[in-house]
Amino acid sequence: MCLRAPPPQDLTNSGFSGNGDSRVAADGSTPTRRDRPVRVTRAPVFRRILFGSLALAPAVVVLHYAVHPPETLEFVIAALALIPLAWLIGEATEHAAEHTGPGIGGFLNATFGNAPELIIALIAVHEGLTEVVRGSLTGSVIGNLLLVLGAALVAGGKGQLDRYSSFLSFGMLGVATLLFLVPAIPGWEGDPDRRSLAVLSVPVSIALLVVYLAVTWYSLRRHRALHVASDQEIRAWSLRAALGALAIATVTTALVAEILVGSLEVFADRVGLTEFFVAAVIVAIVGNAAEHGGAVVVAFRGKIALAGEIALASAAQVAVFLIPAVALLSWLLDPLALSFRVVEIAALGASVVFTTVVLFNGHTSRFRGGLLLLGYAIVVVVFLLAGERPEA
Repeated sequence: MCLRAPPPQDLTNSGFSGNGDSRVAADGSTPTRRDRPVRVTRAPVFRRILFGSLALAPAVVVLHYAVHPPETLEFVIAALALIPLAWLIGEATEHAAEHTGPGIGGFLNATFGNAPELIIALIAVHEGLTEVVRGSLTGSVIGNLLLVLGAALVAGGKGQLDRYSSFLSFGMLGVATLLFLVPAIPGWEGDPDRRSLAVLSVPVSIALLVVYLAVTWYSLRRHRALHVASDQEIRAWSLRAALGALAIATVTTALVAEILVGSLEVFADRVGLTEFFVAAVIVAIVGNAAEHGGAVVVAFRGKIALAGEIALASAAQVAVFLIPAVALLSWLLDPLALSFRVVEIAALGASVVFTTVVLFNGHTSRFRGGLLLLGYAIVVVVFLLAGERPEA
């Protein structure tokens, strides 16, 4: 009598979710996180809560313009409203990445996620808050490198980054830090907002934009060649629907973030924080809400490569695209000098070197994520102790 072996277990429907499930396959092996299929959607109840929470965004806009609530209350509501928006941007990016691959997916998340920061920065330039602009932009780069990437690695655990793509980002960040020294060093003495420094910032900004366009063009071509997926393999929203959701969520995030920043000053005064600290830490975290949520969500689902691309691409894009773009566009409003403080340049350079060393071999783990978070905590303490820029 011939006994038939049981059919192999279908791991696709076995419930492996990439979040620590310890069950074994039919052959007795335990699938690794990388081998486990990752569900595109989350639990229905949690998704309903998040979708329902999206109503907070239009609510905070209506309250701001129609009711004019106390600024402290407005700050809290606006901060809560950014949470589901960040989740939606992360969700849409993950679906778009099913079509494009993690490299292009990370670029899309960085582009849409950094759009609110551009709007916030230009609003602050128009209001003459130059220290807020500079502090929020350098704080954004550091936050993406240490806080966002660190939180993503803690959520995702062991995995592998695209080393080539990662070192492209590290290289761009290193080049940007060196070029920022050109207008920054003269600004360490005298008026940091003098017109000569704003003029000196123009060629630096143009050079950074050229670097960004060249590297981005090459990187996107490389990722497109690496990622080939047929329509039968893709189980996600259509690319058009994902991009549409990204666009709508980004515009809404910009509106809510503007309201949040408008109420930050009063909130900060009540807790005794300096304007520089508010800009470099709080405003930077608020502006990066999309990257925070998006990177952590996709990392928790086991997509470490995509999470890494989101954080690193966003950090590099702020440094070599967003900062020079703000500097050039500011000439339409009030010329902005890229005269960063000593503490900003030192923290930026140290963060780039530290992250490069921690992730040099491309391997990720919760321990490495914890190191990045510890590094960010040290930067926050340094920014807190730095105080305001001494008057010229």
